[in-house]
Amino acid sequence: MSKLNMTLACWNYDRTRAIQDGSVKPDGIDINYLDLPVEETFFRMARHQEFDASEMSLSSYTVSLHREKPPFIAIPVFPSRFFRHSCIYVNAKSGIREPKDLIGKKIGVPEFQMTAPVWIRGILSDHYGVPVDSVHYYTGGEEEPGRPEKMKLDLPSHIKVTPIGPEQTLAQMLRDGEIDAFHTARKPSTYDGVNVKRLFEDYRPVELDYYRKTKIFPMMHTVAIRRDVYEANRWVAQSLLKAFVEAKRRTYEDLKETAALKSMVPWLVADFEEAQREMGADYWSYGLEPNYTQLETFLRYHFECGLSKRLLKPEELFAPETLESFKI
Repeated sequence: MSKLNMTLACWNYDRTRAIQDGSVKPDGIDINYLDLPVEETFFRMARHQEFDASEMSLSSYTVSLHREKPPFIAIPVFPSRFFRHSCIYVNAKSGIREPKDLIGKKIGVPEFQMTAPVWIRGILSDHYGVPVDSVHYYTGGEEEPGRPEKMKLDLPSHIKVTPIGPEQTLAQMLRDGEIDAFHTARKPSTYDGVNVKRLFEDYRPVELDYYRKTKIFPMMHTVAIRRDVYEANRWVAQSLLKAFVEAKRRTYEDLKETAALKSMVPWLVADFEEAQREMGADYWSYGLEPNYTQLETFLRYHFECGLSKRLLKPEELFAPETLESFKI
């Protein structure tokens, strides 16, 4: 019996490598795995729907659900998670010494709808008293000029967002003091710890404290299937979910290995054991139930930023076949 051929665009992660190398095969599917950097994958999927399935910004995907005909349906898989306190950068001369100093400042973001800044804005509002609408946001390319929003946005008037000039970059604007701070996913090239600093330079204990208080390990990306592919073969959602779960299980086994290190991180075993002590055995969980509160928080932040037209529920994000069945 012939299998369904599918393209899957996703970066080269340890937790997806078994799908990439073919050692884990989704039931009934032949995968053509396209190893692409996330910016390219997101742009091509959001703008042109080039792939049958892909890793996708959780925020971009959520924005897409508000279209008259949503083009994608996701499965509760999160290839990227990241604590983002480390990703708030400030100009040393801006006078920003603590989070509340951000109020009234000029803050750069590559795209307003990016997932990382959604989490950052929400965390700053919830935990540090910096309302989303208390600053002016400037959008554009971080290292190269001319980056537009991937998706058309219709933001409320109290959210102030201005595109930067066609020749400007946010990294250089931060270095030159043209913006005061920067919320981003990638460390800017102008970061030197002197003229451009992190708001939280010693960020690991800050992020650990945040986790202990909230039990949130922020998810950045999900896996989206083109809706026409899903509607023609609804079983693919469950097949892909099972494959991602198995690939992640194998990664946990690699991280547990003590005979030899499988990654070039000297204290890998100690870091892995600490992560499990603090966050539980399956700290990189998939599925709806173990991530429900985290998703609720993200969707509230998305709504408060003006990116969602209504407050969505977590179960509205994913294919119904993936909401329950077997233990994730």
